[in-house]
Amino acid sequence: MAKGDKINFSTPSGFPEFLPSEKRLELYLLDIIRRVFESYGFTPIETPAVERLEVLQAKGNQGDNIIYGIDPILPPNRQAERDKSGETGSEARALKFDQTVPLAAYIARHLNELTFPFARYQMDVVFRGERAKDGRFRQFRQCDIDVVARRELSLLYDAQMPAIITEIFEAINIGDFLIRINNRKVLTGFFKSVGITEDKIKSCIGIVDNLEKIGETKVKQELEKEGVSGEQTQKIIDFIKIYGSIDEVLDKLKHLAQNLPETEQLSLGISELETVIAGVRNLGVGENRFCIDLSIARGLDYYTGTVYETTLLGHEALGSICSGGRYEELVGVFLGEKMPGVGISIGLTRLISRLLKAGILSTLAATPAQVMVVNMQEDLMPTYLKVSQRLRQAGINVITNFDKRPLGKQFQLADKQGIQFCVIIGSEEAAAQKSSLKDLKTGEQVEVLLVDLADEVKRRLG
Repeated sequence: MAKGDKINFSTPSGFPEFLPSEKRLELYLLDIIRRVFESYGFTPIETPAVERLEVLQAKGNQGDNIIYGIDPILPPNRQAERDKSGETGSEARALKFDQTVPLAAYIARHLNELTFPFARYQMDVVFRGERAKDGRFRQFRQCDIDVVARRELSLLYDAQMPAIITEIFEAINIGDFLIRINNRKVLTGFFKSVGITEDKIKSCIGIVDNLEKIGETKVKQELEKEGVSGEQTQKIIDFIKIYGSIDEVLDKLKHLAQNLPETEQLSLGISELETVIAGVRNLGVGENRFCIDLSIARGLDYYTGTVYETTLLGHEALGSICSGGRYEELVGVFLGEKMPGVGISIGLTRLISRLLKAGILSTLAATPAQVMVVNMQEDLMPTYLKVSQRLRQAGINVITNFDKRPLGKQFQLADKQGIQFCVIIGSEEAAAQKSSLKDLKTGEQVEVLLVDLADEVKRRLG
């Protein structure tokens, strides 16, 4: 770059950065999510941001995701090495696009060090090369949990997922939400029973999964493009539009299975769905929080059983705020054995962006400090430092103002950062071992002995 050339330092498109108030909100939500995950016994792990490309693409794991490959960029004085630096084949590397595929590789790498069923959580950043737009990012944080077993995994783990989703979103207090539950075996079994050939079932399920995005008319058109007859298409539409209470939907499904040919897989899916619903109820999840929705399929091919999507009622345009499901083959792909798993994912970066824009969430104060010790005169700085430390030792977050400014300016600085209380100590207060405590929210100012200051601040903070 020539001297004097302007550097474009704007944020790359699709790669977010946060102001302090936004980052504090993210950390607050991460703490809530972590506490709920850990209350169900999930343990944290970390996988590399970079994986071998062949791992990410193994047996169609990539799906429709655009992967960011990694190539080293060498300085000009090492030009000779540049031509040799490209990595191909098993050495090619890329940024991870989700947490689930890396989890499969992680389990394969640490198989003999883990206890099964293995329940893990991960709240890392992932990367996708999709087109950046409102609420969609190329770099974003996902909060995932998965339980993986060797050979068999109880359906009660599937039942735990709606309970976990419910606890998280009730704690965040974002309003009414609905967890929509289905089973891919129900869809696959029904498609078989109406004569959809095996080679078209996956693509047809993908079309049905887009019902909310493209509408019923477009779904019919797309199914017909796949060679599905008009009669079959109408049966599919009628099926995914089966509504009612949870028990009514289950009854309708059982009745349907009795009157269709080749319903072994359909009946198995209904039985699994019934077991999961019973478990969700036994875990105390309110009936207003979940339902059976036969249009939910989850687009990724590796889902084989229970699937979930969560929507915020009244804000359905936000899309799914938490989704996931059960898979049978994904984890074992690297080991050649059956390792069933079930998990859910919250795309936290996207969720925060959309909830802030909709006014459902608000950012936090720019600083975690609850108190500012103002600087009245430089010779009292030793006192200010001692008072600040006593407050911190009492569990109160404190900023000590080291710069001498007019008192009003210091109040403005504290208020701008969302700090509620200012501690004022002049010569007279220091001599009497007292302070003035000013509440910037109410304007009230009271005199407090230094020995009682921490207790008084805590009392007022509630």
